[in-house]
Amino acid sequence: MAALAALAAAGVLGAAGAAAFVWFGVYDVSATGPHLQPVHSLLELALKRAVQRRADAHPPPPDLVTAARVMQGAACFRDRCVACHGAPGVAPERFALGMQPVPTSLIEATRHWRRQDLYWITRNGIKMSGMPAWEYRLDERELWSVVAFLDALPLMTPDQYRALTAAPRCDGIVDAPAPLDPPLTTVELARRAFRQHGCTACHVIPGVVGPDTSNGPRLSGLAGRDRIGGKAFPTEDGIAAWIRDPQAIDAHSAMPALGISETQARLMARYLLAH
Repeated sequence: MAALAALAAAGVLGAAGAAAFVWFGVYDVSATGPHLQPVHSLLELALKRAVQRRADAHPPPPDLVTAARVMQGAACFRDRCVACHGAPGVAPERFALGMQPVPTSLIEATRHWRRQDLYWITRNGIKMSGMPAWEYRLDERELWSVVAFLDALPLMTPDQYRALTAAPRCDGIVDAPAPLDPPLTTVELARRAFRQHGCTACHVIPGVVGPDTSNGPRLSGLAGRDRIGGKAFPTEDGIAAWIRDPQAIDAHSAMPALGISETQARLMARYLLAH
């Protein structure tokens, strides 16, 4: 009993200490003040183990590295990745050099990560790191093409990179991401869509994790309103149209068009009507 009491007391003191650590702002969260090395190393280990646990559900296609895939991957890398990670003969943009953690060069990525790991990271992103999830901005073929490009990157010269990136742009709208394993419910898919399309940056959405913001109106009880934004009808068609192109409905709306597909907009509209 004495040992249990001591453990309970230690737990209470530990929780109190953690709460005080947070409440009094002890930890430096600035980008100019990096994590302590033990924290950095622990986060890197947690990242690697988390990715490896999930990536095996996505085996690479047998014909992954082909000239066509590498060229397509180069175009996607140029349009989506080079600003943060750089490329042979190309420095990252200046803003990326000050990020914490700093986005690493991907020239040696295949030495540290398997192909399925690189696919999983590209598709899902890494929370609290600045690495976005590309599953709503690159289709399945393009995601694997980026991996094919990374496979070829270690031996690539600056001249070869420049030649490859003369390819067409990589800018299609993803209608719906590839199926997940395990599959998500439509409610979970809608919540993910709101987060991945940046809706939580401006709106508080019932059931969706995000900041406490008042940049835009709270998106609750839409089914009971007369109009959305004073213009659109609160129906699936009306809300989906508003989500896709609000300024086509109200030219004075500050809400921008985000390149959301019809399928995704309807998924989000159904969620809002139910909440």
